[in-house]
Amino acid sequence: MSRKFILLTSVFVIIALIFSLSGCTSENGGAGEEQPVNLTLAHFWPANHPAETELVESWKEAVEEATDGQVTVTSYPGETLLGGAEIYDGVVNGVADVGLSVFSYTRGRFPLLEVFELPYIVYNNSKVASKVAWEGIKELNPQEVQDTKLMMVLATGPGDLFTRQPVDTLEDLQGMEIRATGLSARTLEMLGAIPVGMPQSDAYEALSRGVVEGNLSPLEVLQGWRHAEVTEYLTYTPFLYNTLFFLTMNKEAWDSIPPHHQEAIEEVNERIHQEVAMGLWDKQNEEALEFALEETGQEEIELSQEEVEIWKEKVRPILDEYVDEMEQKGLPGEEALEMVKELADKYNEIYP
Repeated sequence: MSRKFILLTSVFVIIALIFSLSGCTSENGGAGEEQPVNLTLAHFWPANHPAETELVESWKEAVEEATDGQVTVTSYPGETLLGGAEIYDGVVNGVADVGLSVFSYTRGRFPLLEVFELPYIVYNNSKVASKVAWEGIKELNPQEVQDTKLMMVLATGPGDLFTRQPVDTLEDLQGMEIRATGLSARTLEMLGAIPVGMPQSDAYEALSRGVVEGNLSPLEVLQGWRHAEVTEYLTYTPFLYNTLFFLTMNKEAWDSIPPHHQEAIEEVNERIHQEVAMGLWDKQNEEALEFALEETGQEEIELSQEEVEIWKEKVRPILDEYVDEMEQKGLPGEEALEMVKELADKYNEIYP
């Protein structure tokens, strides 16, 4: 067989292969055509909760519009895809493409981020707390959240005690079993209460059955989770509580989105955070307080200033504990704490 014949045969084989591949490409929409991406989103709030109807729906619609419908989102509320405490790992492992949940549901996994939930530091409202957290996390860029692609972080802002028995003084709180998660559990321990860990989705039944005697949470749970129906007293404790929520995406899912659509989604994240997420809990808190006072007769309790100082001094050592623990882990705890104090002062002035 001549060398010339072999060469011609090879050329024909290559040409045939090119035409074959070209045909396959045509059948599948063309190599240059974008393939639509549908993202699944898991969270634990009920389908009628503002976390779904306002935040998730606003973000979903904005993403779809910004990407010309090439990136779509299907939401699975009410733990229909993943439980609240399972959501972050579920996103990491690809069970859900996107997840909305609470950092403190897996305490210890996000040590540096606990700085945004420390007691003693006061946030005027959820706008302040959300702004401080999102700006601070972007500045710190902690390693502990590098296994997903954060879309945004938002916060409840100050939380209060809802109880079955009145709490007017620290003495009243001693030995009471109070539902809490994350750092709030340590805060309650320092005050002499007994923290009981559970997600909000379990708290109504626990309160109604007397398994716990109260809850340390934002006001919104009084209506959003109907806790005003199973508690009678509201003690204002804005120096005890702040909880962070994350909206985050699986890294492979993020990488599957073309760069120009990624850029559009990043812009959506910032806009929705500013327009919807930051104040989401403020709006709910106001409505829930009105519901609790007018519909269920919740009794308000204001601690005396002397009592407030007693409570604050009891929890203040948690700040030092945090810095020490971060130092042992080789993390910049003191830097993070000072940053949060400065940002809180700054945004408390802007959002009174």
